[in-house]
Amino acid sequence: MSAIRPRSAGHPLRRMWGLFLRHYYVSAGSWTRLVEMIYWPTVQVVIWGFITEFLYTNSSFVARAFGVLLAGALLWDILFRGQLGVAVSFLEEIWSRNLAQLFTSPLRPAEYIASLMALSLVRTLLGLAPAAALASAFFGFNVAELGLSLIVFFFNLIVMGWAIAMVVCGLVLRYGLGAENLAWALMFALAPICGIYYPISVLPEWLQAVSAGLPASYVFEGMRAVLVDKTVRFDLMVQAAALNLVYLVLGIGAFVAFFRNARIRGQLVHVGE
Repeated sequence: MSAIRPRSAGHPLRRMWGLFLRHYYVSAGSWTRLVEMIYWPTVQVVIWGFITEFLYTNSSFVARAFGVLLAGALLWDILFRGQLGVAVSFLEEIWSRNLAQLFTSPLRPAEYIASLMALSLVRTLLGLAPAAALASAFFGFNVAELGLSLIVFFFNLIVMGWAIAMVVCGLVLRYGLGAENLAWALMFALAPICGIYYPISVLPEWLQAVSAGLPASYVFEGMRAVLVDKTVRFDLMVQAAALNLVYLVLGIGAFVAFFRNARIRGQLVHVGE
């Protein structure tokens, strides 16, 4: 098939940019989509901000590091938004019955995946910025207090989100829109064992073993080490990065396998039906 590709297909970056622009114009032309990007992170920060205000005067743990719950909420939103940014961008192509049309163009799966990740990165930053500003203005917590560790936390969490989203997108290709709820349900199923608001040590031993296989667990433990103990745990970040590398490769591999199967079976045209 590659031998008959038209020479006018252009550079891969141009095709990726075209896909990026498509979603940009869709989002920019809909105020409801823009509000949705900002709404949930903002609501979450407000809720946990008031909880933190209460616990600050009632908990010695929180008193040692004001903002530890807000930091957990903000970092969790990076993971959730990163995953949702890929999954929803993919689902929008199915909802609009545009997936088959995309792949009748010279667009390759690798280019499509890279575009989805770029979209996810932009959506996550757009959603996080107002929430972080609100946390600073209303509750006096500046997420920049995490220092350079914040950059490592951010990329570890968003990459984990991408890996999960790739599997979800692949399952939607295989099983249709009946699997689309996994885009939301799967992340919330993992939330209790990631140690977002509490140390992993409070979990039962068998759940601690499961948690040890999740990159996010090391990120949240590292976050508490910075805020509570004032130490940077490089060992935790290395473990998170190593797990993320494995999961991202497996996630992309799963998506590509499901995609090839769907193309052979002719499901790209009927996946939204």
